[in-house]
Amino acid sequence: MTRKISRSTQRLLLFVAALPATLVIMALIYMTGMEHFEGSPRTFLESLQWASETLTTTGYGNDSHWQHPVFALFVILGQIMGQFLVFLIFPIFLLPYLEERFQTRLPRYLPAMAGKVLFYRHGPAIESLLVEFQRSGTPFVIYEEDMQLAQTLRDRKFSVVFGKLGQDPAVLATVKDARAVVTLGNDHANATCTILAREAGFTGQIFALAREPLYRAPMLRLGATDVFTPAHVLGGALASRASLRISPPAEGMHLLGTQIGLTEFRIRPDSPLAEKRLGELHLRHQHGVSVIGQWHGGAFTTTQGPDTLLRAGAILIVVGPLANLEQVERMAMPIRRTGPIVVAGYGAVGFKVAQMLKDVGENCTVIDIRLAAGVDVVGNVLEFATLKQARVREASAIILALSDDSEALFATAAVRDYAPEVPLIVRVSRTHNTERMYRSGADFAISEGEVAGKILAYHLLDEQLVPVENGIRITRLGVGNLAGRHPWRAEVRERSGANIIAIERGGEALMEFASDFQISLDDALLVCGTIQDLERFQHEFETAPLAAAHA
Repeated sequence: MTRKISRSTQRLLLFVAALPATLVIMALIYMTGMEHFEGSPRTFLESLQWASETLTTTGYGNDSHWQHPVFALFVILGQIMGQFLVFLIFPIFLLPYLEERFQTRLPRYLPAMAGKVLFYRHGPAIESLLVEFQRSGTPFVIYEEDMQLAQTLRDRKFSVVFGKLGQDPAVLATVKDARAVVTLGNDHANATCTILAREAGFTGQIFALAREPLYRAPMLRLGATDVFTPAHVLGGALASRASLRISPPAEGMHLLGTQIGLTEFRIRPDSPLAEKRLGELHLRHQHGVSVIGQWHGGAFTTTQGPDTLLRAGAILIVVGPLANLEQVERMAMPIRRTGPIVVAGYGAVGFKVAQMLKDVGENCTVIDIRLAAGVDVVGNVLEFATLKQARVREASAIILALSDDSEALFATAAVRDYAPEVPLIVRVSRTHNTERMYRSGADFAISEGEVAGKILAYHLLDEQLVPVENGIRITRLGVGNLAGRHPWRAEVRERSGANIIAIERGGEALMEFASDFQISLDDALLVCGTIQDLERFQHEFETAPLAAAHA
């Protein structure tokens, strides 16, 4: 089969062929003009030298003065053409060719895909998930259509394939052996990838991240196993933090298929939790929740037993039944305000947040830079005049649903300065900026990447390690040699560094245990700790990961 010559190569070959012809034509015209107009004949070789010097702008040697106006005009046009060629040779002819040669170092076809997950396109939504994949040794391949991004991903040691899926569907020839496919392009591209994967013989799971919920049914019809809308789940997560009338969205927000949730909230200075030690509060016995750790002063520290001091202003990371988490949050933030909930930013996420709040009857004020239906205050959230007009100081909460993290970071500081007592909930675009939002004064911050990462990790990670914070994980384990023992009397923390935060029994998650409680062989343990802690736990208590209890 003959290899098709690329467009950039064709263009460069055309230029290489045209340049000598142009030189010869100019030399002949010059030779004829010098004889007839200037009365000073030149040889063809001398004329060719003049043409090359003109087109390359390197100088004229002995020929630098011409008397006849027609011939002088010809020389001027030759000079202009020379400049034109010099400035266009590189960007039009050479640069595309060099870029294409550079691109060839990126694979154009999928490698052997047995046991690997294929990600169609890359984006912030899977950043945290890819970190988990690398940590766990889960193999994956990214198919990327943006050459610059593909090169960047390859420089990060990711397995990357570059190409245009719609132009060359044969690149998916080996996808039939893949473990799963995740699509992250626009909705139309996701549909194309799904169809081509099924046509290539792939029968496994295809998870699509969609921008619009209305595309869920068509995507399922085309062959997707499940379709998620992280932006809308994110909107639900933000809205549920501002209103007690909205339950946290179950999709991707519950851990390990149970009714145990993970949340974080700031300890107000007037909270009964502030500057108290865990041993004094009895949160586990009285409220059925476990404190995993806290953010304070820009650093995250794990709980170190009953002597752990809960700092005023710290962000607590707490796990427990959803209803119990609400109780503890009210203790951490005892002031319940009665003003409207202010939503700043009316893009896809902000629209979803405002819609959910209004649907449950919340008084909601929307701020946006542009006038649109549903916007109550037109203005910049960074300006105090806008915040005053929206009555932010009277608000029960303010949600920053801005799409740009730099703007959100500045707005967080501005709002916290203007209204220090108002609960501040922030949407983050890139997960690594979450910590910065907390340092700037956010009470709660969450990213689309965190939402999507939890959803996909739940379906794709066999070991069921759920990321919590800075190296902290929660996993679902068998009971091992802990059968017949009380979960709090087995010296779990002392022997492994990990904590048993809950026990699954009969479809229920138990976090409170009577003195005569015993772990059963049929139970499942939810254990929290660092990767090293969890490894020690499995070794010490002779246990192993269990499959998730998917609903």
